[in-house]
Amino acid sequence: MDGINLAILVGGFLFIISIIATLISARLGAPMLLIFLIIGMLAGEEGLVGIQFDNPQVAFLIGSIALVIILFDGGMRTHPERFRVALAPASMLATVGVVLTCGVVGLSAAYLLDMTLLQGLLLGAILSSTDAAAVFSIFQSQGLRIKDRVASTLEIESGSNDPMAVMLTLTLVAVLAEGKVLSWDVGRSFLQQAVVGGVLGYAAGRVFVFLCRKLPLSFAFFPLLAVASSLFTYAIANTLGGSGFLAVYLMGYLVGNARLPQIIHILRMHDGLAWISQISMFLMLGLLVVPSNLMNHLLPALILAGILIFIARPIAVFFSLIPFRFPARDQLFISWVGLRGAVPIILALFPWLAGMPDEHLYFDVAFVVVIVSLVVQGWSIVPVARWLKLEVPKELAPDQAMPLDAVPSNDVMEVLAFTVTDSSPVLALSWQDLQFKQPIQFLGVLRDGEWILPDKKPIFNARDTLMVMAKLKHVQKISDVLANDAEKSVLTNSNFFGDFVLNGAISLSDLDSFYTINFDGQDKQQTLAGYIGQRFHRRVVIGDQVQLDQLLLTVRQVNEAGEATQVGIKPVNN
Repeated sequence: MDGINLAILVGGFLFIISIIATLISARLGAPMLLIFLIIGMLAGEEGLVGIQFDNPQVAFLIGSIALVIILFDGGMRTHPERFRVALAPASMLATVGVVLTCGVVGLSAAYLLDMTLLQGLLLGAILSSTDAAAVFSIFQSQGLRIKDRVASTLEIESGSNDPMAVMLTLTLVAVLAEGKVLSWDVGRSFLQQAVVGGVLGYAAGRVFVFLCRKLPLSFAFFPLLAVASSLFTYAIANTLGGSGFLAVYLMGYLVGNARLPQIIHILRMHDGLAWISQISMFLMLGLLVVPSNLMNHLLPALILAGILIFIARPIAVFFSLIPFRFPARDQLFISWVGLRGAVPIILALFPWLAGMPDEHLYFDVAFVVVIVSLVVQGWSIVPVARWLKLEVPKELAPDQAMPLDAVPSNDVMEVLAFTVTDSSPVLALSWQDLQFKQPIQFLGVLRDGEWILPDKKPIFNARDTLMVMAKLKHVQKISDVLANDAEKSVLTNSNFFGDFVLNGAISLSDLDSFYTINFDGQDKQQTLAGYIGQRFHRRVVIGDQVQLDQLLLTVRQVNEAGEATQVGIKPVNN
């Protein structure tokens, strides 16, 4: 009993320290995952606490459960718009990019660590997946928003390249552990993992949505049902020879975009569970590592980290994105954001569990590479994004949004709260002074804790909280009017978009009547929207920029079909 109590005491203390340390991470701009790893190492065998933990089976069990929860949560938060914008390039990065990374790193590892080619490729497969969750946690803490296409590509890639890396790693571990040779049977096994995982993930997502709509359960039980279902789906997919991680991610995507009334409760619980999973996983991996063992292969591991960051990842990004004509600075940023996280360390446990020779080598090298990636890339992501001018003005939003998810409705309804400040555009106005094209209901004002009803026709004062009810799809338009910094709206930011706005339907010849343009054989009757769409060869997003002679055209607004409806314009030298 004393031992169990001590374990609970130490575990609770480490969690508390890790959560408090996130404040330090946000202030320093460091990846939070790096902080969790360091705390785990300090508590480990050669750290301050001296906890001895050398059980790869337990580590793998905890890591697998954590990854299932993280991937399911990531799938639920991936919106269809993300797929429409970046599915093709992200898919190339998650497949061709992973294979290229595996090949370059594998060849380098075979030479640096005196391995066979297959052993080197196994290490390359282990290190081939990225962890964009760490990237977006940095963006959130720094208040940074980047171009939708780049963000969408990174988000989908990180969610879908984990299953690819797992399938590659399992295949190569089986080949090496069982003394097999690479053959078509290996390729068939790889394909089986992808197909079975995809089919089961789709089926599980549809079944879960059906159950949510039919089962008369309390709302409190649906988040628990989601956790249990995701774990069951992962296990059954693995049992049938499929990729459990791919199945869970696809299931999460279907559940998150099914417009279920229970989804708000599920997302709220999974947000906390995802963080608990990340903290648990990195604390555990920090405990598992023995720092003195890292010194045995430190120099080759550092060189391999440099090859991965500066050679393998850029090569993979360049060749994967050739068909999509990404701008050079977008490609450079995607290359730099190939951040490594927990997945490579978890995958490095596979050779250990399989009883392969030099099992610690894979784990130690992967650990060093992840640390280098988190330090070098993680600390520099924000300045690199701003240096490459990929930051776009943030969209305005209410200070609080409370979904009315328990009320059956064809449209998702929300109660929105906006704080009135000294600089708010609605200061000293009344509700009757405001005009909206969208349906909206004024609910009154909270002032000094008192609710002032709409029939009192209050004048908005500083520190008031203005409350309205509206449809979810209209929140952005309403925020452009009511948010306390509406003058900084994404549609009025002249520094980024330019001083003038043009309709995307005007022709290039109309533009030529205002500016002297060298069209260089370009069709003058083409519209601005058509010209931008032709240049990008894909769906246009806010922030896309193209140059027309000496003019820089920046997309300010798009319609549902992904066509530019408003375009900012400014001279290139500005």
